[in-house]
Order: sequence, then C-alpha cells, then structure tokens
Amino acid sequence: MRGTHHILIRRILTAFVALLALQAGSLVAPAYACGCGAMIPDGTQRIGVDREESAVRWDGRTETIVMRFSVHGDAERAAWIMPVPGRADVSLGDPELFDEIDRLTAPERRDRFHFWPREDDWPFDTDHGDGAGAPPGAGTGVGVVGRERLGPFDVARLTATDPDALGDWLRTNGFDLPDRLTGALGPYVEQKWEYVAVRLAPEEKGSVLRGELTPLRIAFASSEPVYPMRLSRLARTPQTLGLSVLADHRMEPRSPIGGDRPEVTFAGRIERPEGAVAALAGDRPVHLTVLEQEFPHPERIDDDH
Repeated sequence: MRGTHHILIRRILTAFVALLALQAGSLVAPAYACGCGAMIPDGTQRIGVDREESAVRWDGRTETIVMRFSVHGDAERAAWIMPVPGRADVSLGDPELFDEIDRLTAPERRDRFHFWPREDDWPFDTDHGDGAGAPPGAGTGVGVVGRERLGPFDVARLTATDPDALGDWLRTNGFDLPDRLTGALGPYVEQKWEYVAVRLAPEEKGSVLRGELTPLRIAFASSEPVYPMRLSRLARTPQTLGLSVLADHRMEPRSPIGGDRPEVTFAGRIERPEGAVAALAGDRPVHLTVLEQEFPHPERIDDDH
C-alpha cells in the first residue's frame, strides 16, 4: 500500500510539473495575429512576433490604423503586406499611443456607500452606446503609387489588377514573400483594394530586428470601419487579436470571421482625449472599445473585421 501511495504521489507531481511547463511555455511565446498574415524574414533567418498592437480610429469617412510589433529572432530584414480599401497615406506612429490606451483602460476602483444601485449605476446606467453597434454575432498589372523610407521601414504603396503580377513584383523588388501569399491576395485584387508593402530593416547596419519596433500609421478613406484579417489565415500557429477602436460609439465585429467569439474587454467614453490619443482621435469626446479574440485555427479565417 505504501509503495502504491508513493507511485500515485509521483504521478500526480509529474502531471503537475508537466502542466506548469505547458502553461509557462504558452506565456513565454504567445502568438499574436498579424493583419498582414505573417512576418516573413529573409532566407534561413528566423523572426517571431511576440505581440502586435493595433489601434483603429474611424470618423465615418477616414480610417487610421496604428500598428506596433514586438519581435524576436535573428533576422536582419523582414517583410509584410497590408491590404487597404483605398489610397493610403503612411507615416510613423507615436509609441506613446499604446501606453496611453493601457492607462485609459486600466481597472478603476470606485467606492459605493449605499446598498441599492442608483440611477447612474449598473444595470440602470444608460451609457451603452447609441445603438449603432454591429449586430451580434512594376510588373504588368502593378502600379507603384509611392515608395519611401520611414525609420526602419521601406514602404511601397501599390495597386494591382492581377494577384500573380503583384506577387512577382514584390519578389522582384526585394519583398521575399511566400508563393502561397499570391492566392490569399486574390479576394483583395478582385475588390480593387490597394496595398502597403513594407520591408523592415534596422537603421543601424548589422543589427537584428528585436524588441518593440517603431509604430506604423496607415490612413485611408473608408465608408465603413475595416480591419484586414484574411491574410492571417496563412499563420501556422493559433493567433490572438488585440484591437482598440476609437469611434463615435461602441464598436463590435459583425461576425467572428472563423475565430472564437470576440470579447469586449473595455468600452467607455473618453471625455477629454489627451496626448497621443488626441493626436489620433481629436480633442472631442470619443468612445474607446477594446477587443480580444482567439483564432485556434487560423486557416478558418474567411473575412476581414
């Protein structure tokens, strides 16, 4: 009996240690969704995206996406592509933006010295938005709009009428992207979207891409808010999307587009935007919605948010 008891204890401890190791591994190397589908390094070099943070501002006419990557690996260069529905203006973003959003969405302690909720307390408060939220639930064929160097980014803005021609242009011009990307670009070509192709390279020669990269700000005309996600179906590991949306009211995705149901982790009105948030959203009151979503099977992604 004593020997059996020791064996049982050892098995329990072994299982417990294995579970801890599994959880630690998931914390050390999380996979985050990339609107570009993947960060592609040169040749045999390796690069991993520890986190992609995105903030979206939509005012009913214009959309601005600010993206910041935290990466690791030994790659000196990497490339990615962002489809956009209209002509894009590309510039460097403010690194303080994401820190300010973190502060705005941090838990807030409130002391209530009464038993029954009053008129402005949940569930009797009425600040749930205005009801406008979504319901539940140059080769041939390629035009170069512009090309510029922005900090660590070599940015090309492109149009295309043929996904094969677009893939060929990218590879010919130093954007070493996989062949399987060509097929994934097909729906965007059919919709006559344009593209922001980006090569990332450290400004200091011989350095590797590591840590938090300078944010990139992409603005374009759009009659509805959109966050490109189709190319993320090329990812080979489960993905997690974190997205902050600044608009005139609370925003939610129209559908899960092949992932788990999106979770709203924060929704509130910012009465007096300041600093980098004001630079993105203006100094008038704005509603901030923060979304988190899991994609256990990226290959099932079938649309854009």
